[in-house]
Amino acid sequence: MFVRTLEGLRAQGKERVIAHGRARAIRFLTQTDGMGFTFSDVRVVAGEESVLWYKNHWEANYVVAGTMSETNLARDLSWELGPGALYCVGPDDRHRVVAVTDIQVVSVFNPPLVGDETHDDDGAYPPTGELPPGADRMFVRTVEELRSAGREKTVAAGSSLAVRMLLKQDGMGFTLSDVNLAAGNKNNLWYKHHWEANYILEGSGEVHDHATGDVWKMEPGMLYNVGPDDRHSMHAHTDLHLLSVFSPALVGDEQHDEDGAYAPSGPVPPGPQAG
Repeated sequence: MFVRTLEGLRAQGKERVIAHGRARAIRFLTQTDGMGFTFSDVRVVAGEESVLWYKNHWEANYVVAGTMSETNLARDLSWELGPGALYCVGPDDRHRVVAVTDIQVVSVFNPPLVGDETHDDDGAYPPTGELPPGADRMFVRTVEELRSAGREKTVAAGSSLAVRMLLKQDGMGFTLSDVNLAAGNKNNLWYKHHWEANYILEGSGEVHDHATGDVWKMEPGMLYNVGPDDRHSMHAHTDLHLLSVFSPALVGDEQHDEDGAYAPSGPVPPGPQAG
């Protein structure tokens, strides 16, 4: 189990300037972490307009704050997106992003990025691994739409509510969920068959590593990462809102077993390698 924070990575000089200097990305997870995806927090200044084309990757983008417009240039489709919206783009999706206000977006790439990439003239990154199948076109989903469609699940012995926004059938290679815990809730978890990254958006709490006894404070900008060897527990001091990313991707109907695990759903990424 390991933990990273927005401020800690920023202090280490891990923040990258992108989009003509009007956007900044902190890459919490890269290829060397062995999680099966790259996880970044991206901040964009109002008025920035970028044309991007990820020929060699699939990318999921969850809007945390602000308002933006997204246009699929290949199909002349446009969306206005705000907090709780998820848009996914792949090799066939040349697209334009406009920050209507300052925005914060969580970006997840598969295959994972090395970490030092910058966009080429087409707005693409160089190949970094095997491309997942993805979908046949760009798509957009929102938390509220999925919640209304019955996609919110009560999990972790009733301690959490999870809207699973991406599933195995989406072909992205990971599952992204919007998760909420009410103040006071506790759980015991052990993901024997998966790696999971959890990014705190709102609230506070604690996460405990049962093997080492380490305790970390959960607060906005903190990412904690657990895998097959990491029995752990969470305690929500206030209402908690977080994003959860699983690899391999979940089928969608999983419930925790008596050990706090999910059933296997594919090959398990190697995770961080010692040395």
